[in-house]
Amino acid sequence: MVSQASIEIGLNAAIVSVREGQPQVLVTREGDQWDALPYGPFTPIDHRTLEIGLRNWVRAQTGLELGYVEQLYTFGDRGRHEQPDDTGSHIVSVGYLALITKDPLESLEGTSFSHCYGFLPWEDWRNGKPDILTSELEPRLKRWAAQPDQDDSRDSVLTRPERLRICFAMEGAGWDEEKVLERFELLYEAGLAAEAKRDGREAVKQWDDVPQLGRPMQFDHRRVLATAMSRLRGKLKYRPVIFELLPDSFTLFELQKIVEAILGHHLHKQNFRRLVENAGLVEPTGGVSTQTGGRPAKLFRFRRDVLLERPSTGVRMKGG
Repeated sequence: MVSQASIEIGLNAAIVSVREGQPQVLVTREGDQWDALPYGPFTPIDHRTLEIGLRNWVRAQTGLELGYVEQLYTFGDRGRHEQPDDTGSHIVSVGYLALITKDPLESLEGTSFSHCYGFLPWEDWRNGKPDILTSELEPRLKRWAAQPDQDDSRDSVLTRPERLRICFAMEGAGWDEEKVLERFELLYEAGLAAEAKRDGREAVKQWDDVPQLGRPMQFDHRRVLATAMSRLRGKLKYRPVIFELLPDSFTLFELQKIVEAILGHHLHKQNFRRLVENAGLVEPTGGVSTQTGGRPAKLFRFRRDVLLERPSTGVRMKGG
């Protein structure tokens, strides 16, 4: 008789905020371990739903009461985090994205906000193409792509060079900001993510002296963060989720900077303002802000009636 491993359901949340122009994620840390997202097991006796369980764990670990929450994805891969001899319970992780406007008044000990791009540094193009792509990632990825693909467990119609072109904008291809998860998965598969070394992946053996390419995270949590950034970047183009990161009143400059922080690239100022105003996403409050350092700037608020007027109400902008 073949024994069956037990299954546990884990809940974790990428809680994203924008602070001082930088997208940040709330992390927990114990001792000298890697950062982790707030997480805990789902227990049906205590939690009527998965989301209730998630909110309870976040409250217990961070003291934070979540507002906007959406489920991302269920991660069920065996062996994606270290387990001695891999004989323990199989953990199926359910990832969530949460957005908050303000920092909690008090953070519990062991929790802090960390820059999202510290974990995924190749995703921030606001100051031009990140140096880590040119100096570290591209040479190694090209070397990896030149080798025969012997992984018959992955069903893909694309070759390694084709995947690099699509995900990492090689050979003249354009950068797709939404492919955050695909890029991290490719780095893990190539053995370039620190988590792949921790997990004992075969691909790691081909590399010598690989520097730390972005800060690693416990378990599958950097994968969850990449999924959250992919979802957020895509969704802000067709749903007004960006306003979950803003206070009730804001300037158009503040709105643009938060959109740029999430997308990871700059936007053309006049085109952005024209689109936001013509789309009816905001309305003036009648007030002004004197915190701009120059002329007082008009204050706006999200025009909630737009949700009733049409199904697609996002910020569709390209870099500029």
